[in-house]
Amino acid sequence: MTLAQVGEIELDYDRAGAGEPLLAIMGMSGTKVHWGQPFLESLRRDFELVVYDHRGVGSSSRLHGPLTIAQLAQDAARLLDALELHSAHVLGISMGGMVAQELALAHPEKIRTLTLGCTYCGGDGSALASQDVMSRLAEAMTSGDRQRAIRTAWEVNVSPAFADDHDAFARFLDLGLHNAVPVDVIMAQMQAIMGHNTAARLPSIALPTQVLHGTVDQMLPVQNARQIASLIPDARLEIFDHVGHLFFWERPEPSAELLRAHAAVHA
Repeated sequence: MTLAQVGEIELDYDRAGAGEPLLAIMGMSGTKVHWGQPFLESLRRDFELVVYDHRGVGSSSRLHGPLTIAQLAQDAARLLDALELHSAHVLGISMGGMVAQELALAHPEKIRTLTLGCTYCGGDGSALASQDVMSRLAEAMTSGDRQRAIRTAWEVNVSPAFADDHDAFARFLDLGLHNAVPVDVIMAQMQAIMGHNTAARLPSIALPTQVLHGTVDQMLPVQNARQIASLIPDARLEIFDHVGHLFFWERPEPSAELLRAHAAVHA
């Protein structure tokens, strides 16, 4: 556990690897280990990778009161300052992609390149998870059966084919059992997501941007990626066929290669 003082709170972070700095911003209900080791190890070969837990998660400061995406973006900016990183490549996935959008809008000088994965910007043409998916998650989360909750989360976050990968699920289950995010924090994160809308502001982003998404994403449908890529000038869109929300679990090496190539082009 390594803590950084970030304004009035502390954030638990890991910093490892060699190369240009890359800040990776995790999504709702995730922790800094939920990126999965294959993806983390691949990134650390070419980047000085910083991963961290949001406020309320893991050993970071406990959550007090409601959350906003802009607040989480300010946490990310202050973490870069605390680590004396004047700028970094930034990867944000899902809720973390929303945080990365707000970070890019508020502090573009801190970002070398921007990668937005499996995320959402709000506005016309965007879509959140279906009511059926949200009901399945809510029922599992409130069942009191931790293994059921993790299995349900797995099934709605990956493609049907990958959901049957027993070894991958065993790794995901182990992470979930040992790195649980409190339900009240997940609910606060969900409320923050519901209030997120950057659609009208995205055209002002003048950063090298790529957008990554899987075609069978149940949490945030792939139409969101097309919308975001159409709104950010010169954004590059990369679509993973037959891949779910956690594209970096299903395609860790191709995902890492896209980040390496994006950083190299805009070095």
